[in-house]
Amino acid sequence: MNQETHKWWLVDARDKVLGRLATRIATTLMGKSKPTYTPHVDAGDFVVVLNADKVRLTGKKAENKVYYHHTFYPGGLKEVPFKMMRKRHPERVLFLAVKNMLPKNKLRARRLRRLKIYASALHPHHAQKPEMLEIGGR
Repeated sequence: MNQETHKWWLVDARDKVLGRLATRIATTLMGKSKPTYTPHVDAGDFVVVLNADKVRLTGKKAENKVYYHHTFYPGGLKEVPFKMMRKRHPERVLFLAVKNMLPKNKLRARRLRRLKIYASALHPHHAQKPEMLEIGGR
């Protein structure tokens, strides 16, 4: 069996649009840019995202976007507005966007473990020598 080597990519999320950034990260985690891509094989790369708190949304999404989750108790539907989520857990905004763009199968959890998100510009992955992954947009 052929052992895949996972590369490390570094992404600066400063002033990038959330959806476009999450799409590019999801395709890198899946390995769709590689010529050896197969849907049932986990051959994606590691992605380190910096400045996750500086990501932006277009239009009025910053005021209108709401995150929902349920506690599994009766009447336990919780709502968290985007502004509150960004203030309390800035990396979770990008994590949820990428998570929902990955295929809903057994490989999703393994792919998400290769995603490292940091709210600031500091990260502990210098030893892996990540290369910059250029993402279009501003």
